[in-house]
Amino acid sequence: MPLIQVKVIEGVFDATEKTSIIEKLTDAMVSVEGEAMRPVTWVVIEEVTSGEWGIGGKAMHTGDVAGMRAT
Repeated sequence: MPLIQVKVIEGVFDATEKTSIIEKLTDAMVSVEGEAMRPVTWVVIEEVTSGEWGIGGKAMHTGDVAGMRAT
């Protein structure tokens, strides 16, 4: 059974968006492995505390990511 792990910075995605992520990633995986695998395809979304995620040596915060999404 496939397990898809997604890590996001806390407070960026609301519950509706997380549901969409789960649905779309499941659909993508099923498009490769076949419909019979849908019931056993797991998606886990983990939220990382703001400031505990770094890119290029710089800590990223919820506001940083929210600003990126707005552009």
